[in-house]
Amino acid sequence: MVFSNITNGILRYIDLWEQKLIDLPVDTITNKRNKQNRTIKQILGHLIDSAANNHQRMIWLQYNEHLNFPDYQQDNDLWIALQDYQNADWKNIIQLWKYYNLHMIQVIKSVDQSKLNNSWQNFEDVTVSLQQMIEGYLGHIDLHFGEIQELIDS
Repeated sequence: MVFSNITNGILRYIDLWEQKLIDLPVDTITNKRNKQNRTIKQILGHLIDSAANNHQRMIWLQYNEHLNFPDYQQDNDLWIALQDYQNADWKNIIQLWKYYNLHMIQVIKSVDQSKLNNSWQNFEDVTVSLQQMIEGYLGHIDLHFGEIQELIDS
């Protein structure tokens, strides 16, 4: 199975959004908040956390058949707060998001196809296969860029 639709989708987000994010006014990225009370800076920070955590899972699952890997999903807001994305340099956040996702493209392109059924248990005790994780990654990006666009438009 080739995941080119996912890797191409990630690249499209980078191409479409990098400059758009750079050009956003400070007030827009720091003051407008979504229904989870997150600013655009915090949403992009959450997407960095998502890349970092999914990167770890994707690697671990290529040499472990099943894991009870730590899941940060229930602690998203804590991760955002502890890293203080709200006060971090905006251009650094953008570049970290961009380059982590460029690396994610490499990871996904290189995944061992024979390991796609390896799985982990999330915090709700749901089994998630490596394949499902990869296939869900782009949808997570899409969800949060939808929120960013809503905040820009509001």
